[in-house]
Amino acid sequence: MEKNVGGYDRIGRFVIGAILVVVGVAGYAGAIPVAVGPAPQALTAIVLAVIGAVLLITGYTQQCVINRVLGVNTNKRGSR
Repeated sequence: MEKNVGGYDRIGRFVIGAILVVVGVAGYAGAIPVAVGPAPQALTAIVLAVIGAVLLITGYTQQCVINRVLGVNTNKRGSR
């Protein structure tokens, strides 16, 4: 799979991913309320942490399936 994540996209994934993981863990521990509507606190916290982890992984590997499906390539040094 060719790399298709780079530049500001990669930086944003690292920053937002890290924030979501921290918020998810803190929410699961009960330190901050993250429940939305009828969704339980623990479920919402786990979902936030998983989304954050996915963003961190895609930023690290520089490969994103959604970018590939949409035909987006933000990696300037990617193989052509």
